Amino acid sequence: MSIISIGVSGLTAAQIALSTSSSNTTNAYTAGYTLQVANFSEATAGSGVQVSSVDRQYNQFVTSQLNSSTSAESALSTYQTEIDQIDSLLADGDASLDTLMQSFFSSIQTLTSDASDTAAREEVIGAAQTLTSQFTQLGSYLDDMADDVNSQIDDQVSQVNDLSEQIADLNKKISLSDALGSTANSLLDQHDLLVSQLSELVDVDVTTQTNGSYTVSLSNGLALVSGNDSFELQTAVSASDPTQTVVTYVDAAGHTTTLDDSTFEGGSLGGLMDFRDNSLSDAQNQLGILAVSLTQAFNTLQAAGVDLNGDTGSALFSVADPSVYGNTQNSGDAVLSATFTDDVSALSATDYTVKYSDTDGYTVTRNDTGASVDATYDSDTLTFAGMSVTISGTADNGDSFLVLPTRNAASSFTTLTSDGSLIAAGTSTGASDNSNALLMLNLQTDSIVGGSKTLAQTYSALVSDVGSTASKVAGQLETQTSLTDQLTALQQSESGVNLDEEAANLIVYQQYYQACAKVVEVGTSLLDTILDIN
Repeated sequence: MSIISIGVSGLTAAQIALSTSSSNTTNAYTAGYTLQVANFSEATAGSGVQVSSVDRQYNQFVTSQLNSSTSAESALSTYQTEIDQIDSLLADGDASLDTLMQSFFSSIQTLTSDASDTAAREEVIGAAQTLTSQFTQLGSYLDDMADDVNSQIDDQVSQVNDLSEQIADLNKKISLSDALGSTANSLLDQHDLLVSQLSELVDVDVTTQTNGSYTVSLSNGLALVSGNDSFELQTAVSASDPTQTVVTYVDAAGHTTTLDDSTFEGGSLGGLMDFRDNSLSDAQNQLGILAVSLTQAFNTLQAAGVDLNGDTGSALFSVADPSVYGNTQNSGDAVLSATFTDDVSALSATDYTVKYSDTDGYTVTRNDTGASVDATYDSDTLTFAGMSVTISGTADNGDSFLVLPTRNAASSFTTLTSDGSLIAAGTSTGASDNSNALLMLNLQTDSIVGGSKTLAQTYSALVSDVGSTASKVAGQLETQTSLTDQLTALQQSESGVNLDEEAANLIVYQQYYQACAKVVEVGTSLLDTILDIN
């Protein structure tokens, strides 16, 4: 092998090394770029040097751990954004429900001093209207949040599908590149960047195939990407609860499977579902049971008393009847409708599921704990938890129904009259009779919520639960963010570009190129000398 050829092999290797280092330098701030290194090896038969490969400095284990941490951080960040809204909403001191409930009962206390005082009666009506207005605003805000969560789920499922399609397309290109024996470092970088972005939306498991392509799966094993194919997620209205959006999976045969919310434990999609299924529904139900309990207790006293006109008292407050939804997969034609009974002491701040079986008939369970609920069935009427449920039609074995007594009660809470004379302050026709007003005042300290808590205790527990959850999530997010930062630093130490090192490499490879050029020059000089001798 001639000296010239050996020198040229060095020049070629130096050019590749300079090109690699230049690429590293110029892409130092490119998202998803992985450091590349040119590997030198001795050419065969003493023919100089060759660049055997240009490899990415890539650690699959660290990347996998970073994606998992990113997914967990994204879920917590999403949850915190949502829960902080409720925390701020309930923390408004001047307009808090606790303050307004105190004002309402203070106005009743004033009324007990002189039941015939029309100004005191108007003060009670005004306080009642202010209280129900705040309930409505809070309930409507939470209802809007629920709608917004559903919209966000729609949007994020679309993003998941878009990223899955892009990963599948890159799989195809990487497989082709592998078949042709060429290096696809830039495609692999794009691959990893897309998986990182997907991990922010949903937690995924990634398996690398021998040709460099990725199989990307959900936590339950269903593939989002396999080979050159991507599989679509869709959103649909829940079969059991039409107020909620669920995610479905479409397989290669076009069959659709509804995914359980627990499938999405990480990513912003998981954070949204966790928030909706826990903190949001709990807050709606807690506010709702306050409205229902006050309505039923106060209206019961109204009906037992006499107003200023000498008439039997009429209802002061109103809340919507419980909502009942039949599962869309029911095969029977049974339809259920529900109303509250006068005694709602057995009512809990939760949803209920009514199921029918040929062996057990109608059974009721709490959705929050799964515990069975005592229920009586008589003449097509099912009574449980302070509700009377009327059944028309016939249920088939396995049919189920969702009962929502309190979830939407707060947003429907209203005052029915603006006439203070209709307050049934007494139990006789005497204008100054305040005996019933005293009983109304006692509702402030009576355990009228679930038969075990006062109104103030229930609201305080709600504020405390939301605040505690917000604080806990904030702490978890801080810890998870720190872990993500550590993993990012570890990944960058291996795969990131160090500009100081690359600057040094450019000088080294430049000198190497010059040295190889000198070899070629010497070889050429020797050849010229030999030719001159001839």
